Amino acid sequence: MSSKGIRDINTIGSYLRLQGTKPDLLLASCALRTQETATRLADRLEFEGPRYYLEELYLTSPGTLMEILIMQEQQYENIFVVGHNPQITEIANQMTPEHISKIPTMGIVAIKFDIEAWSELAKKQGKIDFFIHPKQFKYYMPGQIRNRLNFQ
Repeated sequence: MSSKGIRDINTIGSYLRLQGTKPDLLLASCALRTQETATRLADRLEFEGPRYYLEELYLTSPGTLMEILIMQEQQYENIFVVGHNPQITEIANQMTPEHISKIPTMGIVAIKFDIEAWSELAKKQGKIDFFIHPKQFKYYMPGQIRNRLNFQ
């Protein structure tokens, strides 16, 4: 992984930690680079819960991704999905009424759903809680993140 990739994961991971955002379950594509990204992000978040690297998430259709989410147990409140474009952007756009033209590399879209179980998941019922990506922090990095990353 490139030094820029590691820096982006550390930046995004630090932001998520400051916000108290942590998964209960991590689902990632089986692609090697995606596995490395998911593992480094989980480590940055000090997440020790279940992680699944699925062949079904490698260049899959948004419909398949939706089916995978619907099958998850309701004990998981926060599910992180680490995948590929254009599928990850397409599923985000199918799940919310908002439109994102493209989720950039290491971009995070947090979507909230008012449901009791994942089996109730349906299109356009989510709301974007936040959407972040590394370039947002290129020129201005909040002091808390800079300190956490040990930047001077």
